[in-house]
This record gives sequence, C-alpha cells and structure tokens, in this order.
Amino acid sequence: KAAKRAELGLDKNFVEQYLNWLGKFLTGDLGNSFISGKAISETFLEKLPATVELMLVAILLTIFIAVPLGIFSAVNQNKFSDYVIRFCSFVGNSLPNFFVGLLLIYFLALKLNLLPVMSTKNFLGVIMPALTLTISMAAKYTRQIRAVVLEELGKDYVTGARARGISEIKILICHVLRSVLIVIITLLALSI
Repeated sequence: KAAKRAELGLDKNFVEQYLNWLGKFLTGDLGNSFISGKAISETFLEKLPATVELMLVAILLTIFIAVPLGIFSAVNQNKFSDYVIRFCSFVGNSLPNFFVGLLLIYFLALKLNLLPVMSTKNFLGVIMPALTLTISMAAKYTRQIRAVVLEELGKDYVTGARARGISEIKILICHVLRSVLIVIITLLALSI
C-alpha cells in the first residue's frame, strides 16, 4: 500500500500533489488508466471523434424539434396543442437521461427491433444515444423558446407590424425569429 501511494505521489502534501498534477496536465500528461494501462490522453483522443459525432447529431435533432415546437406553442398560446407541447416538454425535462436511455433500448431495440442496442460500426449506433440526449434538451429548449417568442410577440414592434398589415408568418420569420436566435445560440453554446 505504501509503495502504491509513493508511486501515485499520494505520500506528498496536498500543495505538492496539486503542483505536480498541474505541471503534468499543462504538458499534456494526464496519467495512465487504471483499467487499460494506456495513457489517458491517448484514450481521450481515440474517443473524441465519436463524442463529437454524438454531440452534432444530438444538437441538430434538438434544433429541428425544439425551435418549431417552441414557436408553434407560443403562436397557439393556451390552445390544446400548446397544452400538449408544454406537457410533453415537462415530462421530457423531468425524466432522467439514464431512464430515457433504458426506455429507448427497451422499445426501439428489444421490442420493435428498429435499432441496435450497441453499435459503433455504422450511423445507426449513434441514433439511440443522440435521442436520449435530445429528449431532455429539446424539452428544455422548447419551453425557453416558447417563453422568448411569447415575450417578443407582446412587444410594440410586433403590434406595429401587425397594424401595417404584415402577415403573421413574415413577422415570425423576419422579426421574432431573429430575436429568438440569440437565445438559441446561447443555449446551444451551453449544451455543447
């Protein structure tokens, strides 16, 4: 035990341990994995492409789901479709990712046999993990986009545009969506 502590540098005081770790970290030495024995930086770089692919797919799915639903929900405020979207986003936001992942595995892989449980060989392998991430992110984004669109629709410039006879779709696309893009970009940056 003492030999292992000395090998890991745990026999030194906290400040020495931290400075030693920081020096190695800044030079790219993250140590070795206890499981594989390989350098952690090597394993990190090996897994990075799959992580970036998963992130891109999840972010794109989130955008394609949350933006239209958030805008549609705001435009149809307090109608049945708004209540359904808000309920679904509440449920999606409430479920933990590990539970959503298990549900997707159970239904999409085991019951319906649509997707593989685990696969790294083709694009189908990234769909289930991306859906798991997308459900919670899209639920959160939908609620926030709805709130921003409702706020923008209540502003004076929208009332002025309506008074000038500009169509609702043009107001949404040309004016409101431009303001909502700031919120969407901020949310995406935080999620990435």
